[in-house]
Amino acid sequence: MATATKLLLTDLMSVANHVPSNYIRPISDRPNLSDVQISDASSIPLIDLKDLHGHNHSNIIKQIGLACQTDGLFQVKNHGVPEEMIKDMLSIASEFFNLPESERLKMYSDDPSKTTRLSTSFNVRTEKLSNWRDFLRLHCYPLEDYVQEWPSNPPSFREQVGEYCTSVRGLVLRLLGAISESLGLEKNYIVEALGKQGQHMALNYYPPCPEPELTYGLPGHTDCNLITILLQDDVPGLQVLRNGKWVAVNPIPNTFIVNIGDMMQVISNGKYRSVLHRAVVNCNSERISIPTFYCPSPDAVIGPAKDLISHDQPAMYRNFTYAEYFEKFWNRGLATSCCLDLFKPNLQCMIMYANCAILY
Repeated sequence: MATATKLLLTDLMSVANHVPSNYIRPISDRPNLSDVQISDASSIPLIDLKDLHGHNHSNIIKQIGLACQTDGLFQVKNHGVPEEMIKDMLSIASEFFNLPESERLKMYSDDPSKTTRLSTSFNVRTEKLSNWRDFLRLHCYPLEDYVQEWPSNPPSFREQVGEYCTSVRGLVLRLLGAISESLGLEKNYIVEALGKQGQHMALNYYPPCPEPELTYGLPGHTDCNLITILLQDDVPGLQVLRNGKWVAVNPIPNTFIVNIGDMMQVISNGKYRSVLHRAVVNCNSERISIPTFYCPSPDAVIGPAKDLISHDQPAMYRNFTYAEYFEKFWNRGLATSCCLDLFKPNLQCMIMYANCAILY
């Protein structure tokens, strides 16, 4: 009976030695870990941002555009976030998840509307199958609006995490300018399309799993936001779908993974693609990953950039608010089919648009 009262996976597994039935995936929906390709130095683009604003600017812009178009993700080095800050961020996350259960549960909630909350899996209110992770979700922009909600234990949490959030936001803004340019848009186009902007963070904790072939940390999904900056510890777990095969993206110290989200796919009118990715677990080591999600404000109206719409390339998506999209994404749960399919204009509208383009 003791296991039934545990709210978090970490604490459940402290009193259990098997994978509970609600975590076991159907045979047709298991990771098939033996059929995963291992990435090498050339398979996932690694872009050096050192001269992004220097003499090599145009070449870096081309590299970013190509990676967004063909891969949906890339890695970056010389990104401007100090190495010591990265180490501190991973350390403080580990400290938090190793606090006593009673201390961690002060932050627990299953209410997705809360801007700071500790929870487990993905959406415990609606899902039938659980995912092998606990997470601490934080809103972090504007920082002063949220920092007082964050955990006060460990004592340095708010200060260290706040500094990291600010530094990563600077990186995001540099990347968004570069991505705008790579699309042939004004440098500030994407940032201005986001309204007041939003920045969220998840501290993901994946405990060791006695039977990792039966479950997922997170199943295959695309991110609903604009762009995600992922910090990983040194334990592999991230995999991306490329050419119909899952590829392991093994961590490189002091780099970030940058992946394109659904909103970027819309703004680029389908030129850049939101990448399908998943997290797997292992039986030996805990794993920590820290994604920063940059997104539009809820009332921002998102649609394809007008300069990227033409007779030959009609609008692939209708306009919608980010709040509308996020609600559908959350209620569907993590699904391998992209939620964007629900926002495509119907065929009649596309024909009408084409006719208007011809007339005018």
